Amino acid sequence: MAQFSRYAQIVMGPAGSGKSTYCLIMQQHAGLLGKTIKIINLDPAAEIICYKPDLDIRKLVTLDDVMEETELGPNGGLVMALEYLLEHTDWLKETLDEFADDDYIIIDCPGQIELYTHMTIIKDFCKTMHELSYNICGIYTIDCTFISDASKFISASLMALSAMNQMEIPHVNVLTKCDLIKNKKELEDMLDTEPRDLLFDLPVYTTKFKNMSEKIANVLSDFNLVNYIPLDISDEETISAVMYQVDICIQYGETLEVYPKDNEDIEDDMEVDR
Repeated sequence: MAQFSRYAQIVMGPAGSGKSTYCLIMQQHAGLLGKTIKIINLDPAAEIICYKPDLDIRKLVTLDDVMEETELGPNGGLVMALEYLLEHTDWLKETLDEFADDDYIIIDCPGQIELYTHMTIIKDFCKTMHELSYNICGIYTIDCTFISDASKFISASLMALSAMNQMEIPHVNVLTKCDLIKNKKELEDMLDTEPRDLLFDLPVYTTKFKNMSEKIANVLSDFNLVNYIPLDISDEETISAVMYQVDICIQYGETLEVYPKDNEDIEDDMEVDR
């Protein structure tokens, strides 16, 4: 069994679901707690990023260069760029070795969901990180507006479930952009909603699709397959709750040593107590 001494989150989800914002907020939150988080940008097509990456795939390969050399489109070029990264893991290892051993890493992925729902590229990347002693938790981000629409909610749940099944790593689903919902009671009601409770909102085109939707919703509800943790970037408690859940998944902190006070410190404390 592999021995892990480093920790990482790999942030997945559709384009526009708040992945980069999640990375920045978690880095800032960790800083307030005295913990260092490094961010890796794994998107070779990124143009504007809200954070300063500590490791950037664009220094190795960019999507524009791949498309120009291979005459591939954006999706094919993205796949080839990530394959190029996996062929040059020595570059990755050299850069990661410059980090401190206790640095916590967050990896920001591209928004093409096929990379982690049915292709093996991101899964292979995680295997490489495991070989470098990183224990990884998968973070799947979903826009909070998805759970208020029956069709979107079922689709999002299936995407998250597909990624969880494909990646085979500890997995947390995060409901992003909850700060946009001003009515917190409405948000709580949304989180308590089960997929089967939304069936009456589904558009009915044919009996076949109606039956299929019912079966999928009932399976998701009966087996409690997909749960979401809300993230409100204006609420420090929700940020702490997400970080706490992720740390549990990757067992962060369980190997940290607790140094006992020396005898003089203990005696000083006893004097204060008196």
